[in-house]
Amino acid sequence: MEETGVVLEKGKGEDDLRAMGSHRIPPWASQLSLRGLVASLSIGIMYSVIVMKLNLTTGLVPTLNVSAALLAFVFLRTWTKILHKAGFAAAPFNRQENTVVQTCAVACYSIAVGGGFGSYLLGLNKKTYEQAGVDTEGNVPGSYKEPGIGWMTGFLFAVSFVGLLALVPLRRIMIVDYKLSYPSGTATAALISGFHTPHGDEMAKKQVQGFTKYFTISFLWSIFQWFFSGGDGCGFSEFPTFGIKARKQTFYFDFSLTYVGAGMICSHLVNISLLIGAVLSWGVMWPLLSELKGTWYPLDLPESSMKSLQGYKVFISTALILGDGLYNFLKVIAFTARSMHARWRNKSIIKDHDDQTLEDLQRDEVFITESIPLWLAYSGYALFTIVALIAIPRIFPQVKWFYVIIAYILAPALGFCNAYGAGLTDMNMAYNYGKVALFILASLTGRDSGVVAGLVGCGLVKSVASISADLMHDFKTGYLTRTSPRSMLLSQTVGTAMGCIIAPLTFSIFYKAFDVGNPEGSFKAPYALIYRNMAILSVQGFSALPQHCLQLCYGFFGFAVAANLMRDLFPAKYGRWVPLPMAMAVPFLVGASFAIDMCAGSLIVLAWHKMSSRRAAVMAPAVASGLICGDGIWLLPSSLLALAKINPPICMKFFAT
Repeated sequence: MEETGVVLEKGKGEDDLRAMGSHRIPPWASQLSLRGLVASLSIGIMYSVIVMKLNLTTGLVPTLNVSAALLAFVFLRTWTKILHKAGFAAAPFNRQENTVVQTCAVACYSIAVGGGFGSYLLGLNKKTYEQAGVDTEGNVPGSYKEPGIGWMTGFLFAVSFVGLLALVPLRRIMIVDYKLSYPSGTATAALISGFHTPHGDEMAKKQVQGFTKYFTISFLWSIFQWFFSGGDGCGFSEFPTFGIKARKQTFYFDFSLTYVGAGMICSHLVNISLLIGAVLSWGVMWPLLSELKGTWYPLDLPESSMKSLQGYKVFISTALILGDGLYNFLKVIAFTARSMHARWRNKSIIKDHDDQTLEDLQRDEVFITESIPLWLAYSGYALFTIVALIAIPRIFPQVKWFYVIIAYILAPALGFCNAYGAGLTDMNMAYNYGKVALFILASLTGRDSGVVAGLVGCGLVKSVASISADLMHDFKTGYLTRTSPRSMLLSQTVGTAMGCIIAPLTFSIFYKAFDVGNPEGSFKAPYALIYRNMAILSVQGFSALPQHCLQLCYGFFGFAVAANLMRDLFPAKYGRWVPLPMAMAVPFLVGASFAIDMCAGSLIVLAWHKMSSRRAAVMAPAVASGLICGDGIWLLPSSLLALAKINPPICMKFFAT
């Protein structure tokens, strides 16, 4: 779930993009530089750590492209200034290089977001296998694989590059001919171009100051908190903000500046939906279901069993996610089909040059002239398909070679549908394509291998569909900033290669330093269990559900569909207040505390807009990024301390009197 965290002053982004027509465009090779690669690597490592924490705690990752573009600007501008002061000549820093660095850095940390470390890959480990119930039909003995840097790196290299080449032949149709909007790509282009204008220097300076200030505050606060967390249930994160009884139901403010910052970036509706989901689950449903122990489910089962309270938590949240996902999946498919049919009926896909501006023609010229050879795209796609065909059955014997062939024959069509829909709606539906593959492969493969085959097949399809859509977003940004498609594709390739190495290493540090996957710990990784249970459900049917859980699942699935219908059919002034089922589902497993943190972030932004709307629009994304990065970066040294068996010296704990 991602929200675009960019708010532009009216007309300013358009003026900035229009102003680029007077600037000379550097050759594509010069847009790639050593300093750019260093900047991309630095930003990619930092954000890989941050999003890995988010993946393994709640699974909710906001869009960080804005702060990546800001940090790319800061890094390269600082680099050139230092060299000038030292008396060395430095090549001018322009918007094209800024775009390339941002693209490379985002491609790098996107592997940590979409590589399955908090969902389908982690769902294969032994702990998740045991949580799903070792006596559960379909969850057969041996159907797990412990995480390892070697096989995870190989798997990512085998599947991540196919998506980069699947839609390259269609880039002109999507960007130039269809003129798809790709809102996130357009917003990022406007932000980058705004930095490279006279008024942009002043704006960027204020944003950098805000980012630096709150990065420092967040980092120091994280260090301070660490000293008081020397034991189980210790530290500021255990502070009973609303009382001991509310704390037991996870209602408390845990002083996590990461989620306060995430709340400042996400929309108010996302944060309100999270809070509604938290109140409904931990405030109402779970206390009531706990009282039914011995009636609806056996007394002697531990709470973590899938036949006990944990089963209701997992499957009801799964029903909400599936209802919301299915509705939006069908909606985007229908919207895409209708839009494409209308274009074909007009019999004129390519716009007449008479109604294009000079800037449009110049952008078209750069985008079309700097072509990517079709033979390279086709041969590269074939090569990586062969690599996957050989590697994946070796890593996962349960996945037969013909499943890989079927996946990669379907991938271009699925990737096109997803990229086209993302261009119209800004919704990347790759996770839904992945779930479709999960259900199909798990049910086809059968009881013995279905769970593993379903989870791996989900990764294959999700990877191609997601990376294809992300690449088109980047092509849109490059088109608007008149950056060469060649340099964009190459930077995306380099960033993806970086991510395939950095993400498994980052995950390994977290996995060894913290108790990842513990439903009672900080790193719950809720989607790992959800994805595994989806695969089990596909293999064995509804017998996996505890008593009366199926009826509850039907109700919440219907609620998710009804809520989406209300959002689409009601007048905008009412529909925009209907909660988002996908957001509501997250606290069902994770707890209420992070929803309170994110609502605090929303309140800060709301109050800021009341005081100065213009300043809030410019500064809120930078401040939020500083809070997220400061708290996130401390995770790396704290995990290294944990690996070295260096524990915090003080335990601050709270008891009822």
